[in-house]
Amino acid sequence: MAKSTGKFYGTGRRKKSIARVYLVPGKGNITVNKRSIDEYFGLETLKVIVRQPLTETETTDKFDVLVNVHGGGYTGQAGAIRHGIARALLQVDGDYRPALKKAGYLTRDPRMKERKKYGLKAARRAPQFSKR
Repeated sequence: MAKSTGKFYGTGRRKKSIARVYLVPGKGNITVNKRSIDEYFGLETLKVIVRQPLTETETTDKFDVLVNVHGGGYTGQAGAIRHGIARALLQVDGDYRPALKKAGYLTRDPRMKERKKYGLKAARRAPQFSKR
């Protein structure tokens, strides 16, 4: 069921971040916006989040990951990249689906910022109350 060569594509999203992910057969280099993952993400936890689908399917050293990501903050971008990598791995081999689904990497995180309501200072923050 596995395709042999070429580029595999997946789109990942989280909050306001959108990641376009390409998997190319290679040695395991991850490039984010034309910079290495170590250069782009400062926190080690974010690097771990990005690599999770590859470690789950044991394909860390089989593919180079090329990512274009924009919008949101670093945490949202890391989540979007993880989602994109998981989707791209499905194109590589459909047999990865049960493992990725069980780990929750294929589910798009639906949590978004709540809108500000009129009469309030933020989504839920009310103006300070004073009796007098």
